[in-house]
Amino acid sequence: MSRRACVGLAALLGAVAVGIYWNYDGFDPESLRGATVVITGCSTGIGEEMAYQYARLGAKILITARRENRLKEVVAKAKSLGAQEAHYVAGDMGKAEDCERTIQTAKEKFGQLDYLVLNHIGSKLPNTMEKLLSGTHWDQDPDMDYLVDFLNVNLVSYVRLASLALPLLKESSGHIVVISSIFGKVPLPTVSYYSAAKFGLDGFFSSLRVELMKAQQDVSVTLVVLGVVKTQGVLAYQKNEAFLKAAVPVNETALAIIQGGATRAREVYHPFRSTWPFATLRALWPGLMDNIAVNVD
Repeated sequence: MSRRACVGLAALLGAVAVGIYWNYDGFDPESLRGATVVITGCSTGIGEEMAYQYARLGAKILITARRENRLKEVVAKAKSLGAQEAHYVAGDMGKAEDCERTIQTAKEKFGQLDYLVLNHIGSKLPNTMEKLLSGTHWDQDPDMDYLVDFLNVNLVSYVRLASLALPLLKESSGHIVVISSIFGKVPLPTVSYYSAAKFGLDGFFSSLRVELMKAQQDVSVTLVVLGVVKTQGVLAYQKNEAFLKAAVPVNETALAIIQGGATRAREVYHPFRSTWPFATLRALWPGLMDNIAVNVD
């Protein structure tokens, strides 16, 4: 093995050890009892499960999604699981007025805000999950209309919601939790529009974190880097058995996100084994990671 390779391996192993240390959190479930939480994208999947997990911990929640009938069902179940309060706002986070209505409703219902959990994904154009898993390269279908709409829903609206919520979060020394993806750390073929949004989230919210620190504002920003999760969308559109075998349960994912936000973690990687090593390898050795990405089936 060459000296360069040895140094790279040693650095990676050392980084793994540091990563394991950083993932020890000391989470106190009681810290969430009575906490006020806004969660977006709650009609299904990770968002729905987070609503139930926060409910079991005795939080006060306000959830959003476009489908009002599903929101009513989730709110009812959250109340039965122990939520101190549970409310919903039916709306499209791609619309500025719906973002404004969501934060205003939180202010009216709770009088304060402790957690803003940004989780929604989608587009008003063709099915997002189907497009993500289609295997189509950008140059085969450079769909600019879809890209613009996707970035509005999955990047711009995240920034808008956080900006609207910041005055409340500053008053409560609150938390912003941003759901991202390994595709926001490691670019792969066929997910260019998705990576554009997720890399953008990393860039904006990492900068916001530093700005808040510089201004001595006690608002934490947690970026959640997810791998493959067994959501209904993934199960419906992905047939690769190896891919599905690597997927992790939704309930475990939701709990990891909640713990990371509550402990003010800078970043959360879940599942750790299939996200953090690849993100770290790309930071240390980007050319090698590019070559690995090129050979991914």
